[in-house]
Amino acid sequence: MASGRRGRRCAQLGVAGLLTLAALAATGATHTAAAAAAPQSLPAGCSGTSSITCHYAVAPGNYDVTVSIGGASAGQTEMWAEARRLMLPATRTAAGAVVTYSFTVNVRQPEGQPTGQGGTGNPGLDLRFTGAAPQVSAVSVKPAAQPLVAYLAGDSTVCDQPAAPYTGWGQMITTAVCPGAAIANYGDSGESSGSFLSNSALLPALLSKLRANDPVFIQFGHNDKQTSASAYRNNLITMISRIRAKGGVPVLVTPPVRRQFNGNRLTSTALHVNGVGVNLPAEMRAVGAAQRVPVIDLTARSKALVESLGPSASAQLFLRSSVDGVTDNTHFSPYGATQMGGLLLQSIREQNLPLAAHLR
Repeated sequence: MASGRRGRRCAQLGVAGLLTLAALAATGATHTAAAAAAPQSLPAGCSGTSSITCHYAVAPGNYDVTVSIGGASAGQTEMWAEARRLMLPATRTAAGAVVTYSFTVNVRQPEGQPTGQGGTGNPGLDLRFTGAAPQVSAVSVKPAAQPLVAYLAGDSTVCDQPAAPYTGWGQMITTAVCPGAAIANYGDSGESSGSFLSNSALLPALLSKLRANDPVFIQFGHNDKQTSASAYRNNLITMISRIRAKGGVPVLVTPPVRRQFNGNRLTSTALHVNGVGVNLPAEMRAVGAAQRVPVIDLTARSKALVESLGPSASAQLFLRSSVDGVTDNTHFSPYGATQMGGLLLQSIREQNLPLAAHLR
């Protein structure tokens, strides 16, 4: 069910193939047309030109961030928060126009992956404005008043990857979330359903922040290569029980496929039948049914997408040596992470899950 906290649905904004600049223009941003009125200097706390960085010395928590982009000359700006969370995709502004957008951002130390893999980042809130001609005219940061926080529990295909081109889908769904709700990504590289339970920086840390009605999206399978069916089920049930004990709302997410083909069809390994013969997505679906927990079948949705593209064209979803400097058929390119995030968001809307009322 949908949470009542800050539940007003904001203007629609498509993601993953549906994400367009026209849609962004319809999100209620305000425009200032007079060139003379456009601010010429960077806001306090910001520096740079081709990439503009802004830092705010705030404590861990959730913050409402309002930014105005644009200026005297035409610009193209995208905005990232913390460890490469995309908040605003590339957005054009005409000369003399200023456009204002608002977001709620989760701030955690360390940034990125909770165990510190890839670096711990800087304490406080970091914003970065990039693009062909980035411009930022104003930034406002203030503590958020009891936002809905959607937590992500997962592995390297979910997490805030600190270094490009590796990108988790959790870094890209942030563009679709209205102010008044935030994504807190506790995904961490290499984690299995069992290791996520036992590491104090992961599920225990997540539970310490969880409030009533906050959803927790749980995706594991890539690293459960030798996990038995009973152990996998028990790990998921334990997570569900602990989340419910805190008043949270668990949602199971079956793992997205790997790009491993036999002819024009994905192999059983790509579909997460593990090394001891356990069909992990099937086990997760069974747990969901037995525990009355919603299930997003990202395995089935990503299978349909990857197989529709075929062995060659599907490479763009993953990391390619010719583009990314590495070939990797498990981890996503920024484009692939956006597409996978879009499949997840589509299911959230279709099932009217707790975050649905907070999506653009």
